Amino acid sequence: MTMNASSRVYVAGHRGLVGSAIWRELQQQGFKNLIGRTRQEANLLETAAVERFYEETKPQFVIVAAAKVGGIVANDRQPAAFLYENLLIQNNLIHGAYRAGVTKLLFLGSSCIYPKLAPQPIKEEHLLTGPLEPTNQWYAVAKIAGIKLCQAYRRQHGCDFISAMPTNLYGPNDNYDLEASHVIPALIRKFHEAKVAGADSVTCWGTGSPLREFLYSEDLARACVLLMQQYSQEEIINVGFGSDLSIRELAEWVRGIVGFQGRIVWDSSRPDGTPRKLLDSSRLFSLGWRPQVDLKTGIGLAYEDFVKRSVKRET
Repeated sequence: MTMNASSRVYVAGHRGLVGSAIWRELQQQGFKNLIGRTRQEANLLETAAVERFYEETKPQFVIVAAAKVGGIVANDRQPAAFLYENLLIQNNLIHGAYRAGVTKLLFLGSSCIYPKLAPQPIKEEHLLTGPLEPTNQWYAVAKIAGIKLCQAYRRQHGCDFISAMPTNLYGPNDNYDLEASHVIPALIRKFHEAKVAGADSVTCWGTGSPLREFLYSEDLARACVLLMQQYSQEEIINVGFGSDLSIRELAEWVRGIVGFQGRIVWDSSRPDGTPRKLLDSSRLFSLGWRPQVDLKTGIGLAYEDFVKRSVKRET
C-alpha cells in the first residue's frame, strides 16, 4: 500500500522546524487525514500514552520528526537528557508503530551520526566506522540506536521502517534560543539583536573554519514525502544540499542579510566541532529529488520568519 492523499499520516513533532515543514508539504500535496499531537495531548516520553495514541488514531503511515534537539551548548550541558529522552521518544514511536501495524514509518536521524573524521563527502556506509564528535555524541548515539531499531524491526518482523539522515537544517519555525539553537538561527538572532542595539561587534564561537552544509526545511519535507512513496530499503539514505561553506563565510552572509554593520569577533576558546560535514546525497538524487532553495534565499526567508515571530512575541 502506497501513501496517498486519503492515507492517515501521523507526523510526530508536527510543531517543530522539521515536523511543521513536513505537515505543510503534505497539506500542499493534498493529504486530507493528517494526525498531529502536542506534548500535552500525547507525551512521547510515556510508553502508555504513545500506545493509547496509536490505539485511538490508528495511523497508517508515521514520520518521526520528534526529538530533543539543540546546538553545541545544549548537547554539552545536557548529555543525559539528550541520550535518555531521544531513546525514549524513538523507542515508544517505533515499537508502538510495530504493535499498531503501521504500514510504513520514516525515522529522521541526523548527519551527526557519522564519525568526526569521516571521509568527505560522507557516504551512508561510513556509519560506525570511527569515533563520533564528542560535543554531540549523546544525541548521535540515540539516533544511531533509532536507525538500528528500524533495521531490527525490518529483519525480525518485516516492517517497512526506513531511516533518512538530513544535513544541518534551517527555516521557518526554527528555535532561536541561543542556549539551544543551531548555528543559522543563533547567528540570525545575534546579528539582529546587535543591529537593533547599535552594537559595534558580534562574537561568534570557534575559529569559523569548519565547513558545513545547510538544507532549507521545506526541501527536506519534499524529500521525506518522496521517500515515503518511493524508498523501502534497510540502508539509511542521506538528505543533503550537495555543497558546503565555512562557518566564517556563513556568518558574513547572515550579517549581510540581517543588515548588521559591525565587526565579527571569533572566540577561538570555544569548540569548533567536526572540521567538515558534507553528505554524499547521490542515492537520493538518483530518485529525482534536488534541493530548490539556495542558501542566501533560504536565510532571507528564515530571517523574515524570525522578525515576524519577534513582533508577535512583543505584541
